[in-house]
Amino acid sequence: MDAILHATPGNPIPGTPLVGFFEGYRGVRLRYAIFRSSAPKTKGTIVLLHGRNEAIEKYFETIRDLNERGFWVATYDFRGQGGSERLLKDPRKGHVGRFDHYIRDLEIFLEQIVLPDTRLPFFLIAHSTGGLIALKAAPRLSNRIERMVLTAPFVGLGGQKTSPENIRRLATLASFTGFGKITLNKDEPLKPFEANPLTTDALRFARNQRLILDHPELALGPPTARWLHESQKAIDDVRRPGHLASITVPTVIIAPGNDPIVPFHFQESLAQYFRAGQLVPVPGARHEILQEQDRYRTQALAAIFAFMPGGEPDEADPIGELTDSALES
Repeated sequence: MDAILHATPGNPIPGTPLVGFFEGYRGVRLRYAIFRSSAPKTKGTIVLLHGRNEAIEKYFETIRDLNERGFWVATYDFRGQGGSERLLKDPRKGHVGRFDHYIRDLEIFLEQIVLPDTRLPFFLIAHSTGGLIALKAAPRLSNRIERMVLTAPFVGLGGQKTSPENIRRLATLASFTGFGKITLNKDEPLKPFEANPLTTDALRFARNQRLILDHPELALGPPTARWLHESQKAIDDVRRPGHLASITVPTVIIAPGNDPIVPFHFQESLAQYFRAGQLVPVPGARHEILQEQDRYRTQALAAIFAFMPGGEPDEADPIGELTDSALES
């Protein structure tokens, strides 16, 4: 199988990326892409980590924004999702054996793809589950990653019909009784825009739905009990004050204020014990802030461009002006 990217209406492939597979932990084939910036001055490379049930294609718009600002972007699909190798016979099930397998994959990606094939310095942007992976790996990233931005990092669970405590108990019980590969809720491939927890932007929502309709092989269904158990353990680990104190990579947490999936109070609580971290609230935004309406998304991009690579925003830059108020809030 060739490593390819898929353009869909309204979602063209940025530039002419380098696309391929690399061998992740225990030989799992992971699809990756490197998007080079054509800007006169290169500012470095951003390693982009997605959320659960996301693929490289979903970030074409954001990758284009980063390229235009002089950043190269290196990204890959996590094991078991997108264009990477699936881990179970049923490709719709979102599964992982151990959460640390995600960490191993990230380290291999940095060593084998990012370091030899992209431009220094290295930064990291991570969304949701990608944010949890980044937080778990962060104590070991201090010599490689200059700065991190986490958007709605997965550090708590909300928006479920069953309470988080019961989900945790059921997932743990299933994992330890040989039923870790079952799912705890039904598969709903396509949900309507109304009352969706991800974005208030109907056009971007429709664009992402079109990607799933045209390329269903990129999509996932619900997570397995094992995935839930492993992710909850990782959340417990990264929320420990001792773990947060061990992270020295300067970090901005962009926290949507109306996020039903990772409620704001979990992200706010994380920031209280995170010495290297700074919270940037975006009131009104839902979970997928980089897929949100411009009035929310622009605030997130403003915070990113003010923080990376640590320089001042461009003069007379409206995004830079927005960032000052965003960082103060």
